[in-house]
Amino acid sequence: MSAEHASDVFVIGAGPAGLTAAYLLTKDGISTTIIEADPTYVGGISRTVDYKGFLFDIGGHRFFSKSREVVDLWKEILPQDFIERPRLSRIYYDGKYYSYPLKAFEALNNLGYIESALCVMSFLYKQSFPNEKTETFHDWVANQFGERLFSIFFKTYTEKVWGMSCDEISADWAAQRIKGLDLWSAMASALRKSIVPNRAAIGKDGKPIKTLIESFEYPRKGPGMMWDAAAAKVKAAGGTIHMGHKLKSLSRDAATGIHTIEAETADGTVTTFTAKHVISSAPITELTNAIQRPMAARDAAARLRYRDFITVALVVNKPDLFPDNWIYIHEPSVKVGRIQNFRSWSPEMVPDANLACLGLEYFCFENDGLWTTSDEDLIALAKKELAEIGLATAEDCIDGCVVRQKKAYPVYDDSYKQNVEAIRSELALHFPDLHLVGRNGMHKYNNQDHAMMTAMLTVKNIMAGEQLYDIWNVNEDAEYHEAGESGEQSALSSVRMVPRRVGERA
Repeated sequence: MSAEHASDVFVIGAGPAGLTAAYLLTKDGISTTIIEADPTYVGGISRTVDYKGFLFDIGGHRFFSKSREVVDLWKEILPQDFIERPRLSRIYYDGKYYSYPLKAFEALNNLGYIESALCVMSFLYKQSFPNEKTETFHDWVANQFGERLFSIFFKTYTEKVWGMSCDEISADWAAQRIKGLDLWSAMASALRKSIVPNRAAIGKDGKPIKTLIESFEYPRKGPGMMWDAAAAKVKAAGGTIHMGHKLKSLSRDAATGIHTIEAETADGTVTTFTAKHVISSAPITELTNAIQRPMAARDAAARLRYRDFITVALVVNKPDLFPDNWIYIHEPSVKVGRIQNFRSWSPEMVPDANLACLGLEYFCFENDGLWTTSDEDLIALAKKELAEIGLATAEDCIDGCVVRQKKAYPVYDDSYKQNVEAIRSELALHFPDLHLVGRNGMHKYNNQDHAMMTAMLTVKNIMAGEQLYDIWNVNEDAEYHEAGESGEQSALSSVRMVPRRVGERA
């Protein structure tokens, strides 16, 4: 066991939340130490993986935020390396591509006259005989679009992502994700735009429906550039980052208020740290397991669930297979849920202009059949499904690799809220200077900018010596995150909701 290292603040995890906190703290001269379990990459799920010079995200990470503070911080950390990229994504279903968000006339034309007529009839039926108790995602979407369009455009993808039936997911998630829009509104919007192209769509409530952003900024070599730069600035300001160090134990001296933290490397070396404040972006289950005192809430933490994520990156012997940043795969005959085209994120992500690099994304639970499949078999599956979709043949795929991401998405099941509240209450009682931040640190489906905001406000609280801001209010806005203008709001800003099971209150 090595000697003790002391600092004012100790940060667990070098993802967007942890590095944002460390950057702001060291910038103000506060001694800060970070541990990161990954031996190579900072950035957490927002890192950029390098495979033989091909760069790719773990999921796509657009740099868009309605928070001025977040946008300004991005530019401060990485002032010269942002490029503006067009946002283009489509849905693939039954051999055809559909714009996302849906364009009503295009969708109906692609479906064909008979299916389109059945969809409209299905919608009209629901208008006359709606589901009166819209408790589920299924009920809500069927009321807005009809049963047939629900089955085509909503059911398969949602269930691929969350591993839950749409009859188990609460209606409030649908109400947020598709706020103000129904089939009539979509068709009326399409008709208006064909006459007056720049006119905004109007929802049933008479208010304009904000559309998704049409472009976003992106580091030219992926989001990892941002977090590599943040880590370098932390070190330059005197902070220390210990890579390949996983949290082993955490305790607090009630008399002095000092925390003692042990971190362990892969070879079993244990290093001891002390600090007044601890900021944790580690998964709550891992944090509570490390705490060296009896905890009633440890069982609550064990009940928290996560959706895990596999990226199969394929190098394809063809350039520019499609213009989209990504395509949602609603086709039920394949397991892949989304396909990223990394050159469309940035030309510098793919080192050879004659090749493409695609990321086929699979949603799963850790240790299920898909998660435990060998890399070789996952690459073979991705090649097979890419050929089934018609984007490339298996022979076109000349190389590939697999990246597994644990705990990519916190699951909002029917008990998660009371479990998190039990943990928060007990930690507040015994660890008043332990601050939870970020997606996994709070078990909250935060986007990158939301995670950063939780860290920014936590630093303000630490600097002030009191809780000026309730960081649990970040990501509680009712408006969809990617609608509106970049940097249009200040402080606690906007948000995207995630699925909750039926019967759980917002």
